[in-house]
Amino acid sequence: MRLNEPGISNNPIRFRAANAGFMFLAGLRQGEHMITIRKGVDRGHANHGWLDTHHTFSFANYYHPDHMGYRALRVINEDRINPGAGFPTHPHESMEIITYVLEGALAHKDSTGGGGVITPGMVQYMSAGSGVTHSEYNASETDPLHLYQIWLLPAERGGAPRYEERKVAESVNGALTLIASPDGRNGSFAIRQDASLYAANVKEGNSLSHELEKGRYGWLQIAKGGVELPEGSIMQAGDGAKISEETRISFRALADSEILLFDLP
Repeated sequence: MRLNEPGISNNPIRFRAANAGFMFLAGLRQGEHMITIRKGVDRGHANHGWLDTHHTFSFANYYHPDHMGYRALRVINEDRINPGAGFPTHPHESMEIITYVLEGALAHKDSTGGGGVITPGMVQYMSAGSGVTHSEYNASETDPLHLYQIWLLPAERGGAPRYEERKVAESVNGALTLIASPDGRNGSFAIRQDASLYAANVKEGNSLSHELEKGRYGWLQIAKGGVELPEGSIMQAGDGAKISEETRISFRALADSEILLFDLP
């Protein structure tokens, strides 16, 4: 998706912040020791008719100086797209883009020759590199499309654009499955940032945890269901949490849940 769609701001300051926000990594506060929940109802929201979208971080017409991204994580958008609607061909540069479909089917086509239809249980990765154009549409003329789109800042600008897609449905059931990593280990996408993305489907009552190395940060995003954190905080679908100065991220599913977990520099 792009920043100058109908209803999306062309404000040059916000455009630079969203599409070239490398200054954020250097300006982050250090020494925080906490888990801070960002409630889904507090996210930016826009309904363009064909697109109903929620922005965890500042994006397009939604701007909040306290929510410009977190570490290398720049965008988490939850989109619901009407049948047959979508984003026509538009450009990206120097951004790592991951799309995670919850319901429906996403048709993608880009200038690298990549493209296909992404359905639940599949994940799509596109590295914009030195520049790429692509389009994204709801592949169905009858059914809605529900997805999360994630943007990460690359460690360096440029590089050859690339596209991949992968089926992960079986591996994410009941376990934190590595979706993206800097070295492509365990069959994950090899992305241009020292960040890792995990996904999991968790049955009600089951618990999962992830160890964070010293100096690493986390972001937990609830895509479906709800979870309870060890200190008793409740997170529901749409909620996110930034984690700093912690050695472990743990949660227990209060309902059948689908989560995304980021391990960040």
